[in-house]
Amino acid sequence: MEESEITVLCITGWCRNGSTIIGNILNEAPGVFHVGELHFLWKNSAGRGANSLCGCGAVLTECPIWADILPVGRPAGMSPADYADLVIARQRGFARTRHTWQIIGRGLDSEGVRQHAELMSRVYRAIAQRTGARVIVDTTKIPGEAALLPHLDGVHPVFVHLVRDPVAVAHSWRAPKGYVYTMSASRSTAYWRGFNLASRAILRRYPEQSTLLRYEDFIADPAATIAELLRRCDVDPSSNPVDGRTVQLHTNHTVTGNPDRFRTGATVIRPHDDSWTRGLPRQARLAAMLLSWPMSWRYGYRHRGGLRVRPRPVQPAAAVSSQASSPNLGSGGAPGGSGS
Repeated sequence: MEESEITVLCITGWCRNGSTIIGNILNEAPGVFHVGELHFLWKNSAGRGANSLCGCGAVLTECPIWADILPVGRPAGMSPADYADLVIARQRGFARTRHTWQIIGRGLDSEGVRQHAELMSRVYRAIAQRTGARVIVDTTKIPGEAALLPHLDGVHPVFVHLVRDPVAVAHSWRAPKGYVYTMSASRSTAYWRGFNLASRAILRRYPEQSTLLRYEDFIADPAATIAELLRRCDVDPSSNPVDGRTVQLHTNHTVTGNPDRFRTGATVIRPHDDSWTRGLPRQARLAAMLLSWPMSWRYGYRHRGGLRVRPRPVQPAAAVSSQASSPNLGSGGAPGGSGS
């Protein structure tokens, strides 16, 4: 990695996988800045998204960080609203989950995707300059955006494919939470398959820069997991903010994510993820199990009781590629194009 390069730790996978809390923990380490789901900066700042607040509590357009970042790349004379629409159109046209394989295979093969890549390169550099961060954590999770990172000037990507039990994810989607809408178990699991399939394609394409991490392994040993992620970003693991199962969280500047991103103070990481065993109806549970198989089986989720493989430390992609290569987890494009 060149001295001037910015490390972007990019978390991919489907929503409700624990990316927000992991990002906010990493945010406590010196030189690390968690942007949240950067993909939605323009949509949310223009009032077109689910929420318009920064993690600091300010409206994005009034936050001292994002107020400086939002004008990056905006042509002279163009209004913020029109510029947001332009960026959103490029995202929809070139950086959705379904575009992951095209970007992996053909790179920046059109003017639209080149323009979006140039903008993201400039935005990451501007964030680093504004915050003094050497490592930026982006929990957007949309694989189409992640696939662009190796093509960005001045960016060194570190990919974390974060997976959570699809039944637990389906349960999490059932109840409304703040600005987050609800989703059926079948729809959630369809997205779970698509986003994880595309994330796996990135993991296989860039194995030396990638890590497969299960949420269940993170909560089993949060301190060790965070230490390993810091090492992968060339950050001294002695700066690990996790003490046992507890971390002191301060105000952050996340664009969006789980509404829990607004919580500060002492936060305890629970060692178990089993509330779905009491709260998810049988029909919804069966839908998540059936629609996620055999991919979920390959990740170690072997029901009835959930995780059937012993928790393990965070693993590099090279160590798990042989486990995930056969049988094939599926083919075709991922559904949808929203990571929120």
